[in-house]
Amino acid sequence: MKNTIVKFFTFFFISIGLFAQTADAVFNKHIAATGGKKLWDSVSTYSIKQAYRGNTAADYDIELKGSFSEAALYKAKTILKRTFIYGVKGAEGWRKVPLGSSDKATQYETNDLSAKEQENMRRELKENILPFLDYQSKGYIATLVGSEILNGNKVIQVELSGKGVKYNLYFDETTGLLARKKLTLSTNEVITEDYTKYIDSAFGIKFPSESTYLSSVDKRNLKVTTVVVFNDKIAPDFLNR
Repeated sequence: MKNTIVKFFTFFFISIGLFAQTADAVFNKHIAATGGKKLWDSVSTYSIKQAYRGNTAADYDIELKGSFSEAALYKAKTILKRTFIYGVKGAEGWRKVPLGSSDKATQYETNDLSAKEQENMRRELKENILPFLDYQSKGYIATLVGSEILNGNKVIQVELSGKGVKYNLYFDETTGLLARKKLTLSTNEVITEDYTKYIDSAFGIKFPSESTYLSSVDKRNLKVTTVVVFNDKIAPDFLNR
């Protein structure tokens, strides 16, 4: 009987401690653990290079360049030695498709992105570096789901949803770092990323440099390496059509 009472009150106080938290408190702990609000608030641009590897011919590289002040995002995906370029800036959105064979100087055909594709890229501009950055201004709702075990560690899950997109974010209870990001798109594709290593950037912000990636569409487990430069000086050509 005594053990039962002890277990009840242990569970009760753990529950009280969990639900006394808020989603914003979990987000703020991550921000503090990765450099602090002042540093994050000073980010104006970024450049990201990622390599997606599964030891197949379908391996690819992604390069991203974003500017908050210009509301501009450049995205280049290189696969089979061919680079496809996507961009948004202000009210414009475009796609550049490589023409000809890969052994010659590449020329591109440029056409407009659809309204939905442009909307997705504008959403991604800040979410590329932090999924919940300014989430309220984009109409997202954050809900504290609860505590669970992920890969042997205690994590707190927060759901972030809005405009047909849903993030399930899992934060390490001890470090505050994001351990898993599960993104459900409006197409019902689910992309799961587990972050296995964090390092400090030259700017001072800690970011995940190694992760695993799984899409419900192609069902390939990929290893991802990431390099980020914050407040990088971006050449104008990258952000212009």
